[in-house]
Amino acid sequence: MPNGDITTNIVVTDHKIISAKMIAMESFVFCGEEYLPHCFPKPCKTKVIAKDGENVKYGDTLVHIDGPANQILTYERVILNLTQRLCGISTETFRYCNLRLPSDFKVMDTRKTTPGLRLFEKHAVSIGGGWNHRLDLSSSILIKDNHIQAAGSIKKTLHNLKKLNKRGVPIELEVDTIDQLKEGLNYDLDGFLIDNMKPEQVKKCVELIREKPNGETFFIEASGGINFETLESYAKTGVDGVSMSAITANASSVDIKLEFNND
Repeated sequence: MPNGDITTNIVVTDHKIISAKMIAMESFVFCGEEYLPHCFPKPCKTKVIAKDGENVKYGDTLVHIDGPANQILTYERVILNLTQRLCGISTETFRYCNLRLPSDFKVMDTRKTTPGLRLFEKHAVSIGGGWNHRLDLSSSILIKDNHIQAAGSIKKTLHNLKKLNKRGVPIELEVDTIDQLKEGLNYDLDGFLIDNMKPEQVKKCVELIREKPNGETFFIEASGGINFETLESYAKTGVDGVSMSAITANASSVDIKLEFNND
């Protein structure tokens, strides 16, 4: 509202106190218990009824809001947009996590999130049963293909890496080929990201890693073009998890409305 909420300012001329509620217009996995109490401005009192991770149904009341009508009218759309988006991500993540996957298998997000909303969206992934990959570029060292390209080779990339890693954060290497993996196994790393390989190739990579001394200690993930239809086949390869943008980038917003109570 760069010049104010002109509709509300003209139509609602007093500071009438009203009660409102947010209502689910379809079934989904709710995400909002942690942040919704802080979204409406201070004169408003917000009570979240639904619990994070709860499977809500059409017609369920999610939130009660009491406060000035003009404040609720001005804020409602932004808050509904955010909640619909995050509940959509929780619901999509839940759908993936309920495939036939090993009990300790991790469905993980990526950094392919909406600018400015990463922490919100990663929270929604966790509410849906998923796991958060690194939150930002400072969280861990993940050497991707473009890093190798820029440095010139895996050898040049990894040379002195341990010495320069003053904070001792985990080091993970992305590999696109089995030859890259074999070269990477010569260095003291913590994990491997196997990128854009078919399940049978991923399985071979896992076997090569696990055969190394202390091979069971490596964290192995697969990534690249994996979706709902293919996730189960990758989970059978022996990787610890799969990182995928589909649970955030492809998630559809759910339908929630805000309704004033008829008093």
